[in-house]
Amino acid sequence: MAQSITQLAAKDVSDAAAFLREVAEPCRPVVIRGLVSSWPAVSAANGSPGQLRDYISRFDAGAEAEVFVGEPHIAGKYYYTDDLRSFNFSRARMHFNDALNRIVATESGSNGSSMYMGSLPIEQYLPGFAAENQLSVLNMNVAPRIWIGHASNVSAHYDTMDNIACVVAGSRRFTLYAPETIDRLYIGPIDHTMAGQPVSLAAAAPADDERYPRFREVREQALTAELQPGDAIYVPKLWWHQVEATAPFNVLVNYWWDAFSIGRDAPATAMLLSLIAIAERPPAERQAWKALFDHFVFRTNGHPLAHLPVEQHGVLGPLKPDNYQKIRARVMQMLRGA
Repeated sequence: MAQSITQLAAKDVSDAAAFLREVAEPCRPVVIRGLVSSWPAVSAANGSPGQLRDYISRFDAGAEAEVFVGEPHIAGKYYYTDDLRSFNFSRARMHFNDALNRIVATESGSNGSSMYMGSLPIEQYLPGFAAENQLSVLNMNVAPRIWIGHASNVSAHYDTMDNIACVVAGSRRFTLYAPETIDRLYIGPIDHTMAGQPVSLAAAAPADDERYPRFREVREQALTAELQPGDAIYVPKLWWHQVEATAPFNVLVNYWWDAFSIGRDAPATAMLLSLIAIAERPPAERQAWKALFDHFVFRTNGHPLAHLPVEQHGVLGPLKPDNYQKIRARVMQMLRGA
């Protein structure tokens, strides 16, 4: 049976410092009830879909957006075709306000088809919306995105950034799997995806699907949460999450950022470089490199030079103020073949 996610009230994480310390640093999903319940957008949504549409339309910049369109038979589950070579939905370009009006007009589901537009940068599509609907637990420089559509099912995937997802209208069900379950999730194509990130084929399949036997080991480890308007969830980077919009009309605003970045270089970049530098070397050599990574990078036994005075730690000392640039310069020199 799926397990529940830790829950907090909005008053328990009232500022950015408390959020970073109490929510983000443990690297576990957390639901924050009522975090954005004071937003004007949520108030409009509590009135009716039409009221929220009118509120959002005030900010429309007239830009075009990509819209997913699904036929009735997919029931809002945007996914692959059976051979994984194509997708079971089509994509269309529409002006944002036209798509919004059509989604609201058909939210009763009378024609059975579904529409979904997601990950739209709010500053580009709805300038001024963010100023009226601010998130107190993040710095203002973290840019929000908006997701609008009918009932939908987005397959379990991971992001390489931390994520706060805020429900504005409708309802959302999140089902999450820890990063260490990846070897039992049966990952789909890496470079042929629906929206940029690979998905778990097993998590999207029926419970009795015999193609994914190892998934049974982690199915019951899933964490679940049901969110209503005003609620938010923190999803740490690399946590797999399936997102189901369960109401006829749904709006979500999310924020992606790297909570613990100390420079412009991301961990995902290091992993991609490792694919060409390490992944196809002999098993014994890969194990040797793993030992060095564990010691110097993941520091499973503490700081690698703890036995030496701090002043002798060199580039293994704190990255700031100088070591970050020293190491980066050396890496760039090595990549150039110097």
